[in-house]
Amino acid sequence: MTSIPVRLQRREEVAHGTMAFHFDKPVGFTFKPGQAIDLVLEDPAVAGTDNARHAFSIVSAPHEGDLVVATRMRDSAFKHALARLPVGAAAGIEGPFGSLTLHNKAGRAGVLIAGGIGITPFMSMLRHASHADLQHPLVLLYSNRRPEDSAFLTELQRMEGENRHFRLLATMTQMRESQLPWMGETGQIDEALLKRAAAELPEPIYYVAGPPTMVAAMRILLERAGVDDDDIRSEDFYGY
Repeated sequence: MTSIPVRLQRREEVAHGTMAFHFDKPVGFTFKPGQAIDLVLEDPAVAGTDNARHAFSIVSAPHEGDLVVATRMRDSAFKHALARLPVGAAAGIEGPFGSLTLHNKAGRAGVLIAGGIGITPFMSMLRHASHADLQHPLVLLYSNRRPEDSAFLTELQRMEGENRHFRLLATMTQMRESQLPWMGETGQIDEALLKRAAAELPEPIYYVAGPPTMVAAMRILLERAGVDDDDIRSEDFYGY
């Protein structure tokens, strides 16, 4: 597959150790909220190797003018090359691909379950839902260690106040290590929190994104809570 050329517009830190990278969106490039791309770098240190590309969920919504991905800046050859990429530098994208996209029937609710940087596909969905005034009742269960580690948390809190169809249930699992105050939920996502999130929602469909172990655990938890497997949607996570 031939890569589509893009250039880096800017970068920003969106949580401790997590960066968002804004690329220009190619003319005519379309995607569905929740889909992903391969980002291909031209850095000589990785070019032509398996370390030259990485799959990322798209953070930005289709109506936005740039193409945004976000990632934890881990110790890998690709992440080091990405960190070195100067503003204005060329890269390539391939895609879009992936099927973790919001259902069409507005009469059914969506319960989005994200662990850490697994929030990325849901940011695209939620930005699109607010922009398009979708009528789907949407609840986001968002688990992080600390507020400092919670990418896009401030935007999500603002979005909840602006979109009457959206509710945020964020929970922190390691507040002992946090330097920030937190008045919300604490602890792991469990069956009680799942049932509270879905209470009175019409025929909810559940979406799960995060580290593979978290996704597997959530699927087991949902099935134990009586959720039909046909109403659970997840796929290999992009961008962890």
